[in-house]
Amino acid sequence: MPSWPVGLSGFEPAVKSPSTIPENALYFVFDGQEIYQQFDASGSWIPLARLDPLMSEIPSDINHTSHYLGEWHGVACYALSAALPKDKRAGLRSLFGKVEHHLFSLAGRALQVLDWYRTHKFCGRCGAKAEVHQSDRAMICAHCCVHSYPRLSPSIITLVHDEGRVLLARNHNFPKDMYSTLAGFVEPGESIEETVAREVREEVGVEVSDLEYIGSQPWPFPNSLMLGFFARYESGDIVLQEDEIADAQWFDCDALPTIPGPVAISRWLIDRYLHRRGISHVDHTQA
Repeated sequence: MPSWPVGLSGFEPAVKSPSTIPENALYFVFDGQEIYQQFDASGSWIPLARLDPLMSEIPSDINHTSHYLGEWHGVACYALSAALPKDKRAGLRSLFGKVEHHLFSLAGRALQVLDWYRTHKFCGRCGAKAEVHQSDRAMICAHCCVHSYPRLSPSIITLVHDEGRVLLARNHNFPKDMYSTLAGFVEPGESIEETVAREVREEVGVEVSDLEYIGSQPWPFPNSLMLGFFARYESGDIVLQEDEIADAQWFDCDALPTIPGPVAISRWLIDRYLHRRGISHVDHTQA
């Protein structure tokens, strides 16, 4: 069975930066939602190193312009917000297929920390200026002492299956001809199981049963934690939620359409199901 990606192997999260910035530190540099584009000789994306030319253009007091993430295999990692040349930045999604899984996870973590900091500089209760906590990942209101921590939005992503076929759909914003699994956010007061049933019913009109939790993935588009499930088809015909879903179809496992690349949990779910069906190789295009 294909191993489930386990996130940041070798990563030790932390908040307080070393007193002296290590020379081998790595920087995940963003300008808003766009990340600095740098690739190695093989065409794979890599983060900036301390001594890269761009770093010389950033203020030397790096502790006040960045957020320490922790150490990855002993190397200090930072999230950094900076003005970047327009031709050197692009959305994080542009790295799909060009970045190793663990580096994508670190870049996603960096983006979420920077987004949280940018949107919590002032207290949500009284409007006073907030300050960075020295030992926790938190912003503290200087006036009323409210603590604001990074928050994640739980969401589900589900592979609906029925005797060797899978139900896949395409969003209006998907690349041409690409299909994926069904997903949606958890509503207040709703259980995960209720969310799976509701989202599948809303998006494609069918009922499911026999939910099986498979695994999770942090997903920074936006600040989500994706909880992955298998769900068995129970009843109903496909009826599209037309404002969100452009098309949905049943596909035989040996005749899949274009599906997401290996960085996404939707792909992990599909690969896991194919393995269970004894299909080790499928001739389909990978996005």
